[in-house]
Amino acid sequence: MAELASGGFVAETLDLPGWKHVYSGKVRDLYVPADDSIKEQIGQDCVLVVASDRISAYDHVLSSEIPDKGRILTQLSLWWFDQLNVEHHVLASTVAGGVPEAVEGRAMICKKLDMFPVECIARGYLTGSGLAEYKQSRTVCSIPLPEGLVDGSRLDEAIFTPSAKAEVGEHDENITFDAVVDAVGPDVAERLRELTLEIYTKAEEIARGRGIILADTKVEFGVDAASGVITLGDEVLTPDSSRFWDAESYAPGKAQPSFDKQYVRDWLTSAESGWDRASDTPPPALPADVVERTRARYVEAYEKLTGRTFA
Repeated sequence: MAELASGGFVAETLDLPGWKHVYSGKVRDLYVPADDSIKEQIGQDCVLVVASDRISAYDHVLSSEIPDKGRILTQLSLWWFDQLNVEHHVLASTVAGGVPEAVEGRAMICKKLDMFPVECIARGYLTGSGLAEYKQSRTVCSIPLPEGLVDGSRLDEAIFTPSAKAEVGEHDENITFDAVVDAVGPDVAERLRELTLEIYTKAEEIARGRGIILADTKVEFGVDAASGVITLGDEVLTPDSSRFWDAESYAPGKAQPSFDKQYVRDWLTSAESGWDRASDTPPPALPADVVERTRARYVEAYEKLTGRTFA
């Protein structure tokens, strides 16, 4: 069935016995138990997080989907959760654990968290919005950086560059660490920075060993109401939340090809698409070859990182 999601786009949600749809984001749909037996099986309040095949670009959710994208993001997140020594929100990811058969492979049953209103971002390389700010002020999120850096420069050490969460259709805005302190308090802000940099540092080392550079990543945290522990939530270290580059072709001083939706962005901003990004007109449907190449890029990222074949 189709329901209006946050931001105004129409999300196709599923009729999952025992579960009630409560929210749709750009990519994920959330369901809560509609049957007490589910809570009894899991043993605590939980939410079913289903990753769709939707894709967003330039703050728009596109009408075209990327086949298997939701499964790739979910399986890659699960793999990363296993690599990281941090408290996370996943309770189950299989039918045996309570996941409905219709969404097995693209869904996780997770702890309900009280999420912090902050996107926690770690950058080990200068690019994207960080590069744009650096060109103007030699800072990123007001953190001073050395002179002479270029697009793709590796930083001496990773930096914490948070942003404020935006509604669907809006763009996240970079904020300072002081703004995080104002939002969540000094102790929590320091812990969020510490956890974010810890996750990035470990993941960057793992990715590098597999021939991939992790330029930056976004993670989100919340508090587990039952334990009071700050817990890693949402997805983690996927091409939708991170910037992955091929280490073999890495060359500072220019934009690096990413293992993500770059084919989509490039086509949307090309003359061929006919779309005016500055207009209020929604982006057009993607050509089949752009969809196919984007799917292949996601699969390649999954297989290079995990060493597994995506079937």
